Amino acid sequence: MVDLEEIGAAIKRQIPDAVVTVEDLSGGGDHLQVNVVSKAFGGLNLIRQHQLVYEALKTELASEAIHALALNTTTPN
Repeated sequence: MVDLEEIGAAIKRQIPDAVVTVEDLSGGGDHLQVNVVSKAFGGLNLIRQHQLVYEALKTELASEAIHALALNTTTPN
């Protein structure tokens, strides 16, 4: 199980201006819905946006502490 606040902090270390929300979908802490809004995504395609977030969470994903990740990335309005 992962700490949801630590997931948000890890993303913010990689993408400092990010506004991050993390939701536990299963109650077990390993199926997450993550929404990330950042100016850093401007001009990037969706794949590259997601790669930035995956890079921030590479340890948790590799160890399978996060088993499933539903990810939404957008730029600010």
